[in-house]
Amino acid sequence: MELLLVEDNRRISEFVIKGLEESGFSVVLAENGVDARSLITQKNWDLILLDIMLPDIDGIELLQYARYKKIYTPILVVSALGEPDDKVKALNYGADDYLSKPFHFTELLARIHALTRRVKMSYNSSENILQCDDLILYTDKHLVERNGQEIKLTLQEFMLLKLLMENKNKVLPRSQILDTVWGINYNSNTNVVDVYISYLRNKIDKEGSNKLIETVKGRGYIIRTKD
Repeated sequence: MELLLVEDNRRISEFVIKGLEESGFSVVLAENGVDARSLITQKNWDLILLDIMLPDIDGIELLQYARYKKIYTPILVVSALGEPDDKVKALNYGADDYLSKPFHFTELLARIHALTRRVKMSYNSSENILQCDDLILYTDKHLVERNGQEIKLTLQEFMLLKLLMENKNKVLPRSQILDTVWGINYNSNTNVVDVYISYLRNKIDKEGSNKLIETVKGRGYIIRTKD
């Protein structure tokens, strides 16, 4: 499994690389934002470990760049910025998880395994096709179509839609969505779920289409279908 580590602190990068290589991972290091931007698009990484405070191009810009380029690689932000607002901002821009510095290597390793495991489960579901009315999701191809038209989704959007479609006609609370899609537990005031529901609606429920994704006030979200 090959990881891209974006980290400008030599002491931290040496510590992380040593631990990951001893755990069986192959690691490529980028020590600044310019090199990271080039490496992100060069190959299909299994996971990206991303610092926020970098020379020249910061981690948030790299997050935006990766998702703009339709790169669905899981991204774990590892940053000294540990305030809830920093975490929510990174998640809103496409991070899959967030780990604050300083950290224990065992926790970093556990989060890496959790992220790669969730992605593997997403792509290797026993049910390869999910359908709600004219909306079709192919779990093995990371492909979504509505009325025959392909819809481009980020990894988080794809996993969120997949969760809704697997539980169609069932209300899912925000806490369950957050834990399943992002694998994290933030306080109830975080709006990352609401933000990504809005992203999905803008792509799935376009004007002229039946509105599939609904808000159930005080309870959560549901995707309704007649099939």
